[in-house]
Amino acid sequence: MIDRGLSVAGVHQLVEVAGAHVDVVKLGWGTALATGNLPAKLAAYAGHGIPVVLGGTLTELAVAHGRVERFVAWLRELGLGHVEVSDGIAPMEPEVKLGLIARLAPEFVVFSEVGSKDAEQVTAPYRWVAQIEAELEAGATRVIAEARESGSAGIFRADGEVRMGLIDEIAHSIDVGRLVFEAPRKDQQAWFVRRFGPDVNLGNIAPEDALPLETLRLGLRSDTVPQ
Repeated sequence: MIDRGLSVAGVHQLVEVAGAHVDVVKLGWGTALATGNLPAKLAAYAGHGIPVVLGGTLTELAVAHGRVERFVAWLRELGLGHVEVSDGIAPMEPEVKLGLIARLAPEFVVFSEVGSKDAEQVTAPYRWVAQIEAELEAGATRVIAEARESGSAGIFRADGEVRMGLIDEIAHSIDVGRLVFEAPRKDQQAWFVRRFGPDVNLGNIAPEDALPLETLRLGLRSDTVPQ
């Protein structure tokens, strides 16, 4: 689930309704640095047993400005056990990204991310596969397939249509259980549930969509009712 700025009360309300269905919460992009309630929010999530990861934008900026050690120290101060390593904002050489994943993996649960945030950039499927395999080998626990918050880039076309050939190529080579597919829109979520089953890992889910997504998984909406 992506948290774009929930209040502490909002965290408790979310958990009341759909907490059992949320595996990990990401504080979107760089919101962790701008929010006025970070310690209280992290405490609220921790109190409910929900892990939190900061948006990969902050990791990218730490690399770009040579502040990785300070960033890692901050994660420790916050008591976070997860970290995202992406390269969608500040381009990173592959060896730098892989080295960072390997550096962080012994201490953190690492979610790496592949795919461009630019809807006009199309990467060949074999390159997606090679990058995912390399990042898993470097120590990533899960690899996130990029789609942006709009669901209009990376694994989707600009209009939100699934790049089905790309997904099939990735799934042919990679254990789908090691992947997280960003799918912010209901039609996208339903497609992945139909394609890979109810346990498929989905990301960039808005708080208000956590419960509706669970009903998709359970076949309680027309989009996924068993025929």
